[in-house]
Amino acid sequence: MFRLTEYMHQLVEPTAPRKRGSGPVKPVVIWNLTRTCNLRCRHCYTVSADTHFPGELSHEQAMGVVEDLGAFRIPALILSGGEPLDRFDWFDIAKAARPHVRMLALSTNGTKIHGDDADRVAEIGFDYVGISIDGIGKTNDWFRGKDGAFDEAVRGIRACKARGIKVGLRFTLTRDNQEQLPQLLRLCDDEGVDKFYLSHLVYAGRGDKHRAEDAVHDHTRRALDLLIERAWDAVSGGLPLDIVTGNNDADAVYLVNWARERFDMDRVDSLIAHLRAWGGNSSGLGVANIDTQGRVHPDTYWSDYTVGSVKDTPFSQLWTGDDKMLALLRTRPRPLKGRCGACAHQAICGGNTRIRALQLTGDPWAEDPACYLSNAEIGIDDADRLSVTPFRGKSHDPQHQFF
Repeated sequence: MFRLTEYMHQLVEPTAPRKRGSGPVKPVVIWNLTRTCNLRCRHCYTVSADTHFPGELSHEQAMGVVEDLGAFRIPALILSGGEPLDRFDWFDIAKAARPHVRMLALSTNGTKIHGDDADRVAEIGFDYVGISIDGIGKTNDWFRGKDGAFDEAVRGIRACKARGIKVGLRFTLTRDNQEQLPQLLRLCDDEGVDKFYLSHLVYAGRGDKHRAEDAVHDHTRRALDLLIERAWDAVSGGLPLDIVTGNNDADAVYLVNWARERFDMDRVDSLIAHLRAWGGNSSGLGVANIDTQGRVHPDTYWSDYTVGSVKDTPFSQLWTGDDKMLALLRTRPRPLKGRCGACAHQAICGGNTRIRALQLTGDPWAEDPACYLSNAEIGIDDADRLSVTPFRGKSHDPQHQFF
């Protein structure tokens, strides 16, 4: 996750970057509680649906995971789905997790947050509730496969605000909804939303099936221009809105290039120092995923690669074991190829989102096709441009390749 507003503050009042602590990094854990969901989103990475899925963690197994995560002292836990409120014991899991983690968040479609369920969300004391909306009105309903989903999600936002819960709007950018970004930012202002999260499309689940709907690079650049302008307005004294982006760490380099044109080098150097301390893509290092079946992955989109199962081994042991893919993901610099391998900004971007490269080429270390920066912007001469050879096979087994 790229915290745009947070790093924008470095251009207003530069500070020294934090030093990294010693020892293994404790990850933010995104836990998909269930694949059951009342919506059917076009870009759902878990391919969720309104049905029961066998093999999900039992109540006892889930409570064991909570105890282990607490003892491991992870910094944050995000409960997701499917729709997490569709799991029979979501309230018990969240209530048990609350005292064990510094930050507890809920990722939801928002349609069920009203009445008693809204009261229960407030009772638990979530630090943050992220509600996904992918356009205004009928656009959102088309993306999410249900008429009225937009109105129900807005109802969820209002229910959270009425109960004093910090709430964010989460938006996945595609070519079919990119024109509505200004309206979504206006919705945030009108409803008093605390945070806006723009997610770039990741080629996983139904998002892989519909990858042709990914925003083209020009659309992505225009979206970033708007978000940077809005973030600068916020830190300069305008309407408060915390803006973050996800799944395209090239956004950080884009901000640096924007800053170079407007600020003195001392301020830009401070920004760069903070971004290098952050390090970009954190799959397998600062972020982890537990899926609905209890399998552990480097991130939520990398479902093809499993480190192990919490049904057999505690998460803490899996994450600190000797898994080869995790070791490679934690290597700096990573063994990147193509434009990513030649990029001058690897220390900032970290190689961007590896799963897109894997899905397109069969190689997780190939260049990320969603990097929208030009060769000049990443320090590559056109003569040195390395092209990607698309993967032509029908399947791949990332469990045993690329080590």
